[in-house]
Amino acid sequence: MMTAEQEKQITGYLIFQKLPLDILFEIKDHMISQVLEIQINDHLDFDEAFHKAKKLWESEFKLTNYYAFYSEKIPVIVKKIVKERYNNILKKSLLFGLISFGVNLILIYFSDSTETYASFFRAQNCLFILAPLLVLASNYKMRKYIKRDFKYKGRLFYTMYQQNMGLLMVCTTSMAQIISKEGKYTYLFFKMGDTADISSVLVTILFPFITQVMIIFFLINFFEHKKTIIRLQNFLNPSVG
Repeated sequence: MMTAEQEKQITGYLIFQKLPLDILFEIKDHMISQVLEIQINDHLDFDEAFHKAKKLWESEFKLTNYYAFYSEKIPVIVKKIVKERYNNILKKSLLFGLISFGVNLILIYFSDSTETYASFFRAQNCLFILAPLLVLASNYKMRKYIKRDFKYKGRLFYTMYQQNMGLLMVCTTSMAQIISKEGKYTYLFFKMGDTADISSVLVTILFPFITQVMIIFFLINFFEHKKTIIRLQNFLNPSVG
């Protein structure tokens, strides 16, 4: 059995590694189990077993770059976990993006002119600005937790998802540009079979699709962040609620 002081030593060591709080607690459980296992199997005291465990984890805490989401270097283990979880979120975002694209094709089918489709096009894409704004407005109590620089006791990020909250600004700016357009090249291509300006068709298809996927990614990311924050708060303040 591990004492509270010994567990505190492991926590302090992981804090020193600059892990986001959610990943820290996840790794802490693994490390505690590993230290206990080493103590039993190798007949070592805590300090010796902890030293051996740290050696085993050494390569995981080496710093590396992950430019897609982090401006500063992060531990290898964080990159592995972040990459896996973000890949899952991206797959879901792409699926919902494809569903939205399918809806767009249906709107083209029901449009009888470029003007009608332009109204549909703008209305559909307006939803992708309204949705995140409504989510943020209905979760206003979360406002401090979505700040990129907000840290637990001024030392650690609360969750790995916190790094992507700034994505909304890029998304909304891009979507505002899309809404100012008519999307007529997509209509002319799918409804009229017009291939005269294929480059404009591709831009009109891809730009909204990519932006929608990014906004969906933000929304899923936000809810994962919120869910993790609630779990952490319950862990850190078990008497609350």
